[in-house]
Amino acid sequence: MAGTGAERWGSRLTGMVVIIAFLVMASVYALAKENLDQKVTEGDETHYVMRLSKSQGQPGRVGHYHVWPDMKLGWKIVVGAIIGFFGAAFGSVGGVGGGGIFVPMLTLIIGFDQKSSTALSKFMIMGGAAATVFYNLRQRHPTLELPIIDYDLALLFQPMLVLGISIGVSFNVIFADWMITILLILVFMVMSTKAFLKGVETWKKETITKKEAALRLQSNGVSNDQEVEVKPLPEGPSGGTRTEETKDSKRPEVSILENIYWKELGILVAVWVIILALQIAKNYTKTCSALYWVLNLLQIPVAAGVSLYEAVSLYKGRRVIASKGGADKNWRVHQLVLYCAGGIVAGIVGGLLGLGGGFILGPLFLEMGIPPQVSSATATFAMTFSSSMSVVEYYLLKRFPVPYALYFCAVAIIAAFVGQHVVTKVIAILGRASLIIFVLAGTIFVSAISLGGVGVVHMVEKIEHKERLGFESLCTY
Repeated sequence: MAGTGAERWGSRLTGMVVIIAFLVMASVYALAKENLDQKVTEGDETHYVMRLSKSQGQPGRVGHYHVWPDMKLGWKIVVGAIIGFFGAAFGSVGGVGGGGIFVPMLTLIIGFDQKSSTALSKFMIMGGAAATVFYNLRQRHPTLELPIIDYDLALLFQPMLVLGISIGVSFNVIFADWMITILLILVFMVMSTKAFLKGVETWKKETITKKEAALRLQSNGVSNDQEVEVKPLPEGPSGGTRTEETKDSKRPEVSILENIYWKELGILVAVWVIILALQIAKNYTKTCSALYWVLNLLQIPVAAGVSLYEAVSLYKGRRVIASKGGADKNWRVHQLVLYCAGGIVAGIVGGLLGLGGGFILGPLFLEMGIPPQVSSATATFAMTFSSSMSVVEYYLLKRFPVPYALYFCAVAIIAAFVGQHVVTKVIAILGRASLIIFVLAGTIFVSAISLGGVGVVHMVEKIEHKERLGFESLCTY
C-alpha cells in the first residue's frame, strides 16, 4: 500500500510539474519571440558586430555569421550578470554548471547568437567549475576521512563523459533543432522529477535520523545545549548506518595537497590532453576525410581504456568507490556497463545541447547512493575537464569575444565561491544535505523551461521561414 501511495503521489507530482513547466515555457516563448522580433525590426546596426568564422585551415567547413553585441555598460549587461551570478551559484551547488540558465540569458538578454551563447556558456561553466573544485579541494567527505571528491568515481565516468561530448557535438550538427528541443524537454523533466523525489526521500530519512539521534542523546544524559551534528553515512542499496559527531570531534579543513590523489589526477589529465589534441587536429582536417575519421576513432581506445581499467579494478576488488563507505564491494558486470553507458549518455546530451554533463551525472550519482556533497563535488570535478576542453576548442576557432568571456567568467567564479560557502554553512546549521538535491532538481527544472522556450522560438521561426527541418549532413557542415 505504501508503495502504491508513493507511486500515485509521484505521478500526480509529475503531472503538476509538466503543467507548470508548459505554462512557464509559454511565457519564456513570448519573451523570446518579442526579443527576436525587436532584433529584426530595430535599425541600430551599430549595436551588433557581425563576425564571420574563419575557415582557414579547415577545408570543407561553411562560414557562420556570429552576432556579438558591443560591450558597454547598460541594463542588459547588469541584468545578465545578476542572472549569471545566481545561475552559477545554484549550478555550482547542484553540480550541474548552470549552462541551462547561461545560454538563454546570453541569447535573450545580451543578444548573442545561439552558437556564440553556447561557447560563452562553456567559458562560464569552466570558470564556475574550476572555482568550485578549488574550494572543494580543502573539504573532506561529510562522514569519512576522505576527500570530498571521489577520484575513483571520476575515473569511471570522466573519460566516458569526454567521449560522449565528442559524439554529442557531431549529433548537434546532424539533428534538427526541433529534435534537440524535444529531447531536452523530455530528458530534463525526467531528471528534475527524479532528483526532486530523491530529495524528498532523503529529507524524510534525515528527519527520522535527527529524531533518533535526539532520543539517544537524551537517554545518554547529554545536555541539549551541547551542539551536535547528525550526518547520514553513505548508503548502498541495502541502506546504511548513522553516526553522530560533536563539533569538537570534527576534523578541520585539510591542506589541498592532502586532498589530491596524484596518480588518479594524472591519468585524468592525460586523457584530457590526448583527446583535446585529437579534437584540435580534427578541426584542421577536411570533414569526413579518412584522417578525420581516424582522429575521431582514436578517442575511443583512450577514453574506453581508462574507464575499462577502472571498471575491471572495481569488479576484481582492487579498487572501491570509497565515498559509499565500503558498500557495494561486489560489483556486477551489468552495473559497471550501465554506469559507463551513463557517462557516455551524459556526454552526448551535454554535447548535443551545449551543456555540462552534470545534468545527468548528478542524479545518476545520487541513484548510486553517493552522498549529495560528494555527488555535487565529483560531478563538478568531471565537468571541469569537459568544459575546459570545449573552451580551448572554441577559443582556437574564435567562437566568442574574449572581453565578454572574461567578464562573465569572473561573475561565475565569484558566484561559485559564494554559493559553496553559503550552502556549506546552511548544511552545517540545519544538518540537511538534501538541500543540495533540491537545488539540483530546481536548476534542472529551470533549465528545461528556459532552454525549451528558446528552442520552441527557433523552431517556430524556421517553420515560418519554411526552412529545412530534417536531418543535416555532417560532411557539409
